[in-house]
Amino acid sequence: MSEVEISKNITEHRKRKKLTIKELANLTGVTPSLLSQIEKGSANPSINTLKQISSALDVPLFNFFINDDKTESLVVRKDSRKKIMLSKEDSFAYELLTPNLQGSIEFMLMKIPPKKSSSKDLFSHKGEEVAYVMKGSVNLYIMNTVIELNCGDSIKILPHTVHKWENINDYDCEVIFAVTPPSF
Repeated sequence: MSEVEISKNITEHRKRKKLTIKELANLTGVTPSLLSQIEKGSANPSINTLKQISSALDVPLFNFFINDDKTESLVVRKDSRKKIMLSKEDSFAYELLTPNLQGSIEFMLMKIPPKKSSSKDLFSHKGEEVAYVMKGSVNLYIMNTVIELNCGDSIKILPHTVHKWENINDYDCEVIFAVTPPSF
């Protein structure tokens, strides 16, 4: 794990706001000399000073403790998505659009081949789900109702609501959805 460069992060946020050290000093009540030393890394700011700088720059305090080298790990490239197959013989697949399932939300792409469904029976999960049809059309069996959703339609599915997706067409269907908390 690399060392956090608080001084570099403060400088970057200040420059994004197009502020000089003197202007930031006026906003924070911290001397320009101390701000200059903090940005050079020759002085360590107190938590109180960091709070003042954070407030003046209108950025959350934790942003000063984030390294840029970690941001690439938040990206999911199209050709390196994790795939979840429910069975080996089925071509029905989920692709994870978030880097992992460790956060508080799950974002997935569901690809439903022609004449296939997401499961044999209706299922439910504890999380709230929002889904958007990106390609094709799909039937959503929800409780005792069947809803046809077409490309561009979206729906909210409440927690613990039984449902399943079915593509009754002769072409692929793609649905993106988010579930919180993650259910896989």
